Amino acid sequence: QVQLVESGGGSVQAGGSLRLSCAASGYSSDCMAWFRQAPGKEREGVAAIGSADSTGYASSVKGRFTISQDNAKNTQYLQMNSLKPEDTALYYCAAKFGYCSSASRDYNYWGQGTQVTVSS
Repeated sequence: QVQLVESGGGSVQAGGSLRLSCAASGYSSDCMAWFRQAPGKEREGVAAIGSADSTGYASSVKGRFTISQDNAKNTQYLQMNSLKPEDTALYYCAAKFGYCSSASRDYNYWGQGTQVTVSS
């Protein structure tokens, strides 16, 4: 059974940092990604990493967030620095076969989400 389990969310002040983790079991994907959804807004792609460690970022987080993966542990990470109040959202880990995509509908597997709250 495929499972994606996120951890590492929490509350920080603006300018602070958090690191999210996503542990995958029962599945070895080609692409893993992070999405986020704020209240009243659509789910949006944040970052993605492919099997060859190629990465992509939303323009709103480029230069502040870094996605990485540890293949031996089947775990991906999202290091979030210089956090802003507008980064507040429920963050989801997702996985898919094939090339990475920024569209949530393309992802086959999802975690339960972890809350990130940034106060000003």
